[in-house]
Amino acid sequence: MGHKISQKAPLRVLLTDDDQGDRLVFKEIFHDVNSEIIIEMVNDGKQLMEFLANSKNPLPHIIYLDLNMPNMNGLECLKEIRAEARFKDILIAIYSTSNSEMDIENTFNFGANIYITKPGDYSKLKQVLTKSLEAVHLNRDSDFDKTNFVLRM
Repeated sequence: MGHKISQKAPLRVLLTDDDQGDRLVFKEIFHDVNSEIIIEMVNDGKQLMEFLANSKNPLPHIIYLDLNMPNMNGLECLKEIRAEARFKDILIAIYSTSNSEMDIENTFNFGANIYITKPGDYSKLKQVLTKSLEAVHLNRDSDFDKTNFVLRM
């Protein structure tokens, strides 16, 4: 499941969230954690699928995907992405304010790599996003499993 890329290559992150405020906060946190991260942002699931379908766009290493979005939610995107062989190496971090075991179970079963319960507090959000990026780096060449699937702060 890992990427066969150099650890030195900048990490490409694709953030999918319909809330502009959340997108800006995430972007700020990612840049604080590592200024070399390349961040692309899309507003919803349809834009995400269009971005991935456009061969001019380099594929991200990891997609941060909001579970609850209008038009096409995170679970629908996850299913479509995992149905495409060419996207098999993309890591997918689902995040939501939901702690629902059903959401967690569904996203795990459909192939998400990590599930983040999004805290409302900025410093906790920074902690959990930093932890998720570290997990991605540590797990670039190995699979995530159920024991380290959920990140809560």
